[in-house]
Amino acid sequence: MAVSKEIARTAVGILGNIISIILFLSPLPTFIQICKKGSVEQFSAAPYLATLINCSLWVLYGLPMVHPNRTLVLTINGAGVVIELVYLLLFFRYSDRRKKLRVVGIMLVECVILAALAILVMTLAHTTKVRSTTVGSIALVGNVLMYASPLSVMKMVITTRSVEYMPLSLSLASLANGICWTTYAVIRFDPFIAVPNGLGMVFGLAQLVLYATFYRSTKKQALERQVKWEMGLATTTISGLDSTKTSRVAQNGHAPYVNGT
Repeated sequence: MAVSKEIARTAVGILGNIISIILFLSPLPTFIQICKKGSVEQFSAAPYLATLINCSLWVLYGLPMVHPNRTLVLTINGAGVVIELVYLLLFFRYSDRRKKLRVVGIMLVECVILAALAILVMTLAHTTKVRSTTVGSIALVGNVLMYASPLSVMKMVITTRSVEYMPLSLSLASLANGICWTTYAVIRFDPFIAVPNGLGMVFGLAQLVLYATFYRSTKKQALERQVKWEMGLATTTISGLDSTKTSRVAQNGHAPYVNGT
């Protein structure tokens, strides 16, 4: 029975790794859009900053000297650190000065926290049980922050009645990731993984409910913007033609007629 549980847990863990990679890569369309426009617009760096510190904490948790037999946790979060760093570099590249300073400041704080935690755990805790409990407790908080980071975006969705800046792919991947890692943690109970990923399922489901609620209003707003843009373009074209006609009349020695003069 123990063997079958371990096999099932490993299989779910591998599936979790695959889904996590999809989750990490789900913002790619967003960053392609940012690169094309040359601006981050209203997109927030919060989800990527939260995911960076979260993955870094789980890398520390998965190290053999902290918690043995957590290879799957270590590998996927190591990949997550690299991917999130790439996203944040792109975000930095296309942000204004104020956002750049904020991103750099938060990243420095995260690095200091992680380094301090690693040094303290390795020097003061002398068993893997104490180390894993300490790091796991802190990583749990980091994981909750990662899943809760879209709350600011969700607030904006409710305020603007638009899901334009809440990508559906990211919401779906968050939900699937939460389901998979909760299952992984329940098979051989690990509260540090089960609790935050259980919350992740709730947050992911809430985002999908918001998406379904405001999808039509988002389309309507996009259509209205398109109509305004086309009307503005038409007005500009007509104004340009009128200016050209006026210029030609003046060049022929005739003053333009103005009603009332």
